[in-house]
Amino acid sequence: MTAPLKYLQHYPLSLQDKIRQLQQQNKLGDYIAQRYPQPHTIQTDKALYEYSNEIRQAYLRNAPLLDKVHYDNRLSIEHHALGLNTAISRVQGGKLKAKKEIRIASFFKETPEEFLRMIVVHELAHLKERDHDKAFYQLCQHMEPSYHQYEFDCRVYLLWKNDTKKVNG
Repeated sequence: MTAPLKYLQHYPLSLQDKIRQLQQQNKLGDYIAQRYPQPHTIQTDKALYEYSNEIRQAYLRNAPLLDKVHYDNRLSIEHHALGLNTAISRVQGGKLKAKKEIRIASFFKETPEEFLRMIVVHELAHLKERDHDKAFYQLCQHMEPSYHQYEFDCRVYLLWKNDTKKVNG
């Protein structure tokens, strides 16, 4: 039996074996490029905020407004965080105000739009569902029917980028 692939250990071994075979043939990049040929153009924090808010408006109208959405250079796969959803509470006058903020790893500036959408949907789902449970993933799929495929392919992309970094690094 072969060792599980980094980022893919929770997937069936048969699927891991297919990805391992592509990896050994140096074809992970080809797999990604064939499935996701177009890069996205959402490069600024303002564009990311607008993009995220459009999705929130379409699917989560009753969710709290987003105060801030931005790319964060400090988030990375090494820190086990590609996105963060925070509520910063402050006392203003006699009231407690919570500011909703989403931070997305800057890594996603260079990925296909589908992967950016997947992580934004993931973080938006946390506005309604805190835990990674069945209701959370159902909400993710409601906002993006291909959520699970994008998540899997994003993990393959991470594996490919990690391999590329080792070779070039």
